[in-house]
Amino acid sequence: MLNTVHADALVVGGGIAGLQATVDLADQGYQVALLERQASIGGKMIMLSKVFPTLDCCSCITTPRMAAAAHHENVQMFTYCDIQSIDRKGDGFVAHVLKKPRYVNESACTGCRECEYACPVHLPDLFDYGLGAHSAVYVPFSTAMPQKALIDIDHCIFCGKCEKACVADAIDFTQTAEEFDIEVGTIILATGFETTPRDAKKEYGNGRLLNVVDGMMVERYLAPTGPYGHVLRPSDGMQPDSIAYVQCAGSRDETLGVPYCSRVCCMYAIKQAMLLSGALPMADITIYYMDMRTFGKGYEQFYQNARAMGVEFVKGKVARLSEDENQNPIVRVELVEEGRVIERQHDMVVLSVGMVAGDNPRPVFGVPVSDDGFIALPDPLISPTRTNVVGIYAVGTATGPMDIVDSIVTSGAAAAEAAAYLEATHRHVPVETAVTEPAVAERSVSYA
Repeated sequence: MLNTVHADALVVGGGIAGLQATVDLADQGYQVALLERQASIGGKMIMLSKVFPTLDCCSCITTPRMAAAAHHENVQMFTYCDIQSIDRKGDGFVAHVLKKPRYVNESACTGCRECEYACPVHLPDLFDYGLGAHSAVYVPFSTAMPQKALIDIDHCIFCGKCEKACVADAIDFTQTAEEFDIEVGTIILATGFETTPRDAKKEYGNGRLLNVVDGMMVERYLAPTGPYGHVLRPSDGMQPDSIAYVQCAGSRDETLGVPYCSRVCCMYAIKQAMLLSGALPMADITIYYMDMRTFGKGYEQFYQNARAMGVEFVKGKVARLSEDENQNPIVRVELVEEGRVIERQHDMVVLSVGMVAGDNPRPVFGVPVSDDGFIALPDPLISPTRTNVVGIYAVGTATGPMDIVDSIVTSGAAAAEAAAYLEATHRHVPVETAVTEPAVAERSVSYA
């Protein structure tokens, strides 16, 4: 018999959208189960440097929200877990969950990192996009929650040094995966996004050009918790004197299967260009773009501020990236307004990669997805969080590309919708009257 956890709501995904929805529901007195597939909550936002257009510190915003969720009396947090399937149970759901082994006893681990310091095996740090390294036993990042270690068992050499270093006797190589159920009244999907691959286009070097990086790597360069504390180009560790951005390098491109605009690429390129201007005052920064889309409040002024700071904006389509004998990237670009093709050399090129769906929730949750892979909403203008499955809501970039502000707004909306659904079903009000959407029963999904 599986152990069963009971809660009012299940929030799937511990990024900023999931955290906001969790705290909003918990503050209303509902019991919330927060489930995250990674070893720590925080999502993509905890990796970023600053937000646009205010340039506030991302870590300073996200970490308190992580703490609020992790330590809230109405929240049960489950990390390093995957949902295998869900079943409908009355008006609610039962989620069948697999907890992956950390090979570390979470209740005993104090997060002191002595095991990490003792481990002789070093691996590329995925949190830093391979720019830094961590040991085979490690805490995911400096502000991780929970601050607990885990072991990359595929690369562990079983030398025993971590066991000897651990004063809490928390290392446990006998751990196996555990299964349990979470029974809830409603579900909020905050499964987030991934970025388009840096090595997807042969025209841009297929990832083989060392000094061609992507936007998320630059975020780690610029973040206060980054791997170096400086902006250094990968090939030789030198500070670049000339940096170029290639816009629409992972969006508006049917060859990549991403024909849509990812919305945030223009703005994060402008933000990074401004931050790079501060970190490298003598560097020349150029942004090659087809269309500059500054869609939000204060965004156009942010763009104009970057131009006033000396960031060069060149309207053109980058056809190819290559490199010279010193591994300096060469940008071949068609200048749209002048009708000619030029080549320019830079020390480092940044690909403004776009957003793709972080997960396909249809097999597990039964919610439909659009052709672009994001969750399809039946009435996005009337109800931007309600899915076709009664009692399941979707927030943030699970439903499509959006910025942090919009992600937080949708989280608040989903929390309100989920709370209304819980109140209605608790009072045994028929589902059709619990929501305002017409004919919602016709679009409900039954689970075998």
